[in-house]
Amino acid sequence: MAKAKKGEWVQIHNIVLKAGERAPNLPEETQEVPLELRVRGFITEDAKLGEEVSIKTLIGRTISGTLEEISPSYEHDFGKPVPELLPIGRELKDMLKGGKE
Repeated sequence: MAKAKKGEWVQIHNIVLKAGERAPNLPEETQEVPLELRVRGFITEDAKLGEEVSIKTLIGRTISGTLEEISPSYEHDFGKPVPELLPIGRELKDMLKGGKE
């Protein structure tokens, strides 16, 4: 099993609220799943995946949770380009220069 060394960038996981403990005004399908928290930071001690650990975040907070990932990468994006929006910047520059109306 993979092991993180003290000071490595990691991701931890916590269950903040279990299913059924969530606010009653939420949709039923939301109430049926737990509220989960994932946080990234620098691990404060050597540990294996799945162990309870503490991390120090970039803003200096210390948080505990289950070690979920070592050296996590960012996997989000902004989706595919919208063709109608692509020329807007160029068109706006032209309008501001007085070239196009």
